[in-house]
Amino acid sequence: MYTSFFGLTCNPFQLTPDPEFLFLSREHKKALIFLNYGISSNTGFILITGEVGTGKTTLLRKILKGLPKDIKVARVNNTLVTSEQLISMINDDFGIETKGKDKTRMLRDLSDFIINQYAQGFRTALIIDEAQNLSSELLEEIRLLSNLETDKEKLLQIILLGQPELKVTLAAPALRQLRQRISISCHINPFDRTESEEYVLHRLEIAGNREAVSFLDGALDALHAATRGIPRLINIFCDFLLLGAFTEGSKEISADLVREVATDLDSENRYWGDSLRERDNDRGDNVSQAVLRRLDLLESALHRQRESSMDIGEIAERVATLESVIEKFISTGGRETAPVESPHIGSILREIEFLKSKNIEIEQRQLAEADSDIQKKKTFWARKFM
Repeated sequence: MYTSFFGLTCNPFQLTPDPEFLFLSREHKKALIFLNYGISSNTGFILITGEVGTGKTTLLRKILKGLPKDIKVARVNNTLVTSEQLISMINDDFGIETKGKDKTRMLRDLSDFIINQYAQGFRTALIIDEAQNLSSELLEEIRLLSNLETDKEKLLQIILLGQPELKVTLAAPALRQLRQRISISCHINPFDRTESEEYVLHRLEIAGNREAVSFLDGALDALHAATRGIPRLINIFCDFLLLGAFTEGSKEISADLVREVATDLDSENRYWGDSLRERDNDRGDNVSQAVLRRLDLLESALHRQRESSMDIGEIAERVATLESVIEKFISTGGRETAPVESPHIGSILREIEFLKSKNIEIEQRQLAEADSDIQKKKTFWARKFM
């Protein structure tokens, strides 16, 4: 919406973990080196932790794009599951048939698959994101999966990514065998003040215009203080800041505007909610915690909505309605807001983003299902003629 005004080719502060926008701070460089080393040397377990919104998933996607072709990867994102569901998801991502099979059979199939891949010169890796949600029992089961090995190397490499709570879980005495198998461990900390500034300019540059806006004295200091150097929070704040500057017809961002956005995010009950705000003396921490917790709720809601039956036509209609609300709000200077009373612009824009991404997701799923059906048929007939 505001991209052309600022001479940008895309939204520089979108929340999706796009590896093209990855900014390598000192912490991220360290984690990237550790991951690359661990994967290249085929160490058994790799552990990467970091606070919510510090870029773990973006870093992971960067790694996945550069993996050697001889590594077969299964990735698990939903970790609020039972033991049987976890094994089923792992097998499914490896392309192993799971329908109608119990846990014992699925474990046997997984073992056979890993061994067969090794015999054919391939390596296998299991990546578990949001691993802090796994119980001690499930983590122990994952450790048992790593028991497949030759005299010289592990047959299955396992990478765990999660929030700091994962370290607390791993510290339990019952998981000492798993702890001993973690060859590489790295924690990603938030940006420092200089890195926060470099991060903002980096994303503007990737989006097409490093000098899209000018940050006036104290603006970047205020931004870093309010976001505590957490990339996801910086994205949220900067998205609001660009929108605010756009509505004013300005290409300058002041410290007052940053503080105004921080106040809006902290006080707009309809968007964040009173119950989500921390009540202590550190206002910057209040805002950070409020945004992070709201994001957790949004992610949960997104997961539920993905399971809904909303079709492409309904999505397109909803997007058109919301975009008309935005256009009317801008053209009238906020005086007319029908059909939505006093719209929260940021909320509407994010809903539009979500709906558009969902539209793409539905189309991709339909294509994937068709492709999967074709592949199954090809495999069936190939076996017939072997």
